[in-house]
Amino acid sequence: MTAISQIDRDPWWAGNARLKDLSARLLGAHVAHGGLIVFWAGAVTLFELSRFDPLKPMYEQGLILLPHLATQGWGIGEGGAIVDTHPFFVIGALHLISSAFLGFGGLFHSLSGSETLQNKFFSYDWKDKNKMTTIIGIHLILLGLGAFLLVAKAMFFGGLYDPELGNVRTITDPTLNPGVIFGYLFNKHWLAGVNNLEDVVGGHITISFILIFGGIWHIKTKPFQWTENLFVWEGEAYLSYSLGALALMGFIAAYFCAINTTVYPEVFYGSALEVKLGIFPYFSDVDAGVISSRSWLANAHFFLGFFFLQGHIWHALQSAGFDFRKGRIASSK
Repeated sequence: MTAISQIDRDPWWAGNARLKDLSARLLGAHVAHGGLIVFWAGAVTLFELSRFDPLKPMYEQGLILLPHLATQGWGIGEGGAIVDTHPFFVIGALHLISSAFLGFGGLFHSLSGSETLQNKFFSYDWKDKNKMTTIIGIHLILLGLGAFLLVAKAMFFGGLYDPELGNVRTITDPTLNPGVIFGYLFNKHWLAGVNNLEDVVGGHITISFILIFGGIWHIKTKPFQWTENLFVWEGEAYLSYSLGALALMGFIAAYFCAINTTVYPEVFYGSALEVKLGIFPYFSDVDAGVISSRSWLANAHFFLGFFFLQGHIWHALQSAGFDFRKGRIASSK
């Protein structure tokens, strides 16, 4: 099947599902998507920097990326004051430069060469269960290394902003007690209940090792027999699983940034929010006359999570053989 016939068969709103049988083209879309994300991060960082007013609180200026960088300890002085904006500029520029390379890779794989990956190491078949778990393993290792980057920043490269101290400090004694770390799973506010940087960094160390170990496990082992009928081993089903995971992360992030003032300090994001009920649940500033960065950041995460959930359901039904044009199950998979 050629790329044209594949795209003609599926409507534009099917997204990357149109490319599920064209591995090289799907890789191109995957890399280009990464490029867009990195480009957004760089462009918005520089945009926020261009309109940043050091005399006003960040949360009153509609900023979301500069507060993240400030929380990581870049350019911050006592009391959360911005004393150096140069790190913000460098980080934004590096993201823009990186996005150009990712964009080129995405265009290359989308527009030139074979429609499917030919290299034995990179090629795959959706029904090859062992290859699929190997790909999962690689992703888990990369996520584990990403989690460890925050640990490195906190412990070895300048530290993080501590709202309790009102200044940046290195985290020299992260919490490694599993009872404390996993105890947050039973906290009133779940993970969002974390209230000190030692536990935050210790949690990242813990999850980093879990992800890396899980990645190596999935690469070295084959799926257990009991998983054979538990999952649908098909491209659109994997897309559904991924969207479901993104939806969950969106909901967790929404609640976390709404109420947590350790990882999301009030000096950068404003006061914690209240959860209110309307047609949909939403997060609201305690002072109804203020719309802080925390408010729309939390609500944006919530509604993005909601739409990711719809994508999960849609692609799950598609993978199960549901035909939305006919409104019924058209085939069994």
